[in-house]
Parts: sequence; C-alpha cells; structure tokens
Amino acid sequence: MSLNKYNQIYREISNDIQEGRYEKDDVLPSEHRLVETFDVSRETVRKALNLLQENGFIQKMKGKGSVVIYDSSMDFTVSHLTSFKEIQQLKTKRYTTLAVELEQYPAEQFPHVMQALGLSPEDRVWQLIRQRKHEGQTHIVDRDYFTVEMFPGLSTKIAEDSIYEYIEKKLGLTIAYSHKEITFDAMTDEETELFDHSGPPYVATVRSVVHLNDARPFQYNISKHLASEFKFVEFSRRFHGE
Repeated sequence: MSLNKYNQIYREISNDIQEGRYEKDDVLPSEHRLVETFDVSRETVRKALNLLQENGFIQKMKGKGSVVIYDSSMDFTVSHLTSFKEIQQLKTKRYTTLAVELEQYPAEQFPHVMQALGLSPEDRVWQLIRQRKHEGQTHIVDRDYFTVEMFPGLSTKIAEDSIYEYIEKKLGLTIAYSHKEITFDAMTDEETELFDHSGPPYVATVRSVVHLNDARPFQYNISKHLASEFKFVEFSRRFHGE
C-alpha cells in the first residue's frame, strides 16, 4: 500500500462503488472490519471514510454506519473528464455510436474552433460527427474537432470505438483537463434530421475544450442532447464552520 494509506483505501472503495460491487443504500463494512481488512489504524480508516463522504459516495449515519448514496444511473457527467465508452461501462443504458462524418477542413472555416485550439487559418482540422443511439433513437449528437497534424491517423473505426483510448494507449499522450459550458438551444434543421426527432425542438448543448497534460488544447467538442433526455447530476455538500 502506498504511503498515503487512506487515499489508497478511498480509491479502492470508491472504485467498488462505481463498478457496482456496492450499490446505492448498501452499508459498507464496519470501521472495525475495514481496519482488519486493510491492516491500518482506525484513524486511517476514518480519514478514508470522510473522503468518501466529502465526494458523495457515502453518508455516515449514526447507528447504521456508512451508507452508499452514490447513484450510478446518471445520464451524463460534466464534472469528470471521461470518454463516452468509459461512461457506458458504468451504466445499464446501452448506446451504439455511429460516425456520420469524418472529414478534413481548413481551420478558418470554424473560427471558434480555430481560436479555442490556437490554430492558424491554414491549419487542417478533422470534423467528426457522431450519433449516440439507444434503441434506434438518437439521443446525443457529438460534433468534435481535432487537429490533423496531431492526429493524422484518425479513422471512423477509432471514432466509433474510443478516441480517448486511442490517444492515451496508442499515441501515449495524457489527457488532463477540460473547460465546459452548458446551454439550451433550439435545434437547427440539420440537428432535427440527425435526431430523427418530431418532439420539442430543443437540445442541451455542452461545449468543451480539452487539454493534454502539457496544457495543449487538442479537442473542441459540441455535444447536443435531447432536452427531454438530458439530466445534469452533480453532488454538492454544504460544509459547516467549526
């Protein structure tokens, strides 16, 4: 176990919760049992449990113990930088991905992308459009832009599997952080066609710029969700003064 033992315990239990080994409303083993399991002091276990509580995995209840409050059924995460494929591995609602377009364009055709990625007008960018379908219905349309120079080997096959897995495992790059904003917008005619939608013509739009660990921006993403299907889930805890 690492020097920071309580963080190691936190990571192990939080992974167990996210992967469904502990479900919502389950009670974790007692502090005494955790002390024995991890061969650490009670203080170390309590630090790990406090961290789990602060991050929305458990709630410590007097007379009951540490109750799991994490709900893995969330539709979309905005506070973590996670690939769509990774999200699917944690969810019961299954989607298929269809790459509608993967084409190269001059960056100058997309001024917002050019500015966000720090490109010159003559630079080339990939425009990738993907539909995320559930039971034949498109729920999400992702429009992504990547620099051709950085990712010359991008393909439809990679796009329909996991671009983040390709970037990190094949190219050996590290994805670090992103900036996101959420708005609600009327559908364009193109989006109405992509969504095959006859209901209320509105989408929840999440725009993000994603950076590598050397601070280079490499992706501009516009993710549009049916407004009727979009659910923003975030955990917040009120901290009281001592």
